[in-house]
Amino acid sequence: MNNIYGIVLKEEGKVYYFNGKDMEIESGKYVVVNTDKGIQLGKVIRRIDENKLKMDINDLKNIERIASDEDYDTYLKNLSLADKALKKSREIVQELGIEMNIIDVSYTLDKKQLLFNFVADERVDFRELAKKLASIYKTRIELRQIGARDKARMVCGIGQCGRTLCCSTFLSHIDSVTMNMAKNQNIALNPSKINGLCGRLLCCLTYEDEEYTRCQFGMPSVGQTIKSEYGMGKVVSVDVLKRRYKIDVDGVIREIVLDNDDSKK
Repeated sequence: MNNIYGIVLKEEGKVYYFNGKDMEIESGKYVVVNTDKGIQLGKVIRRIDENKLKMDINDLKNIERIASDEDYDTYLKNLSLADKALKKSREIVQELGIEMNIIDVSYTLDKKQLLFNFVADERVDFRELAKKLASIYKTRIELRQIGARDKARMVCGIGQCGRTLCCSTFLSHIDSVTMNMAKNQNIALNPSKINGLCGRLLCCLTYEDEEYTRCQFGMPSVGQTIKSEYGMGKVVSVDVLKRRYKIDVDGVIREIVLDNDDSKK
């Protein structure tokens, strides 16, 4: 029997799915899970029907056990220790003069690994930093360079839409986002409009791009001169999603509506 649960590893974080096997766990309960980064404590958000799972169940990692009071106390202590490690590591970085910014520090629940995530404009030599950290914390040290999008995912925040960032909540992977997607959706190419908190193009530009591409089939461009039932005219406006456009024919504005089925060809 497989009981699949959606679990967050931090408050307001992304939901990951784990196999609870035959365990019956209520929402809100804390559990100990096995992740790619080691043993961690997570919070059960919901249970999901195995048939509705959009991934191979064999790819899911297991829930090790329901967390005990001792596990939770250890988790809270680790959070405090990780915060101190963050401050200390930043001091060492400044002393060594390394061009990097450490964003996040976290312990695994069993404290067998201490992970440092950092951003840097270029590749950096952090060997000396790793030695100093290992001598202080006496555990396995991992330093991982992340990009601007990954930084936004970890730090989190509120997007232009007024909601928590997609990358921090539900996106399992970030698709390639291009400027053509913004052009395709007729969005003003203003950085403040098309860039997210990470300074990169908004991830949500990918959500409707396929539909815009479909609806644009057979549609003219603004400024294009075309032949219509009203005669030759210049296209003055286009409404892609409604598949209609307006043309100027000898000073008279005419609206033309295309058959939506034509976009499926």
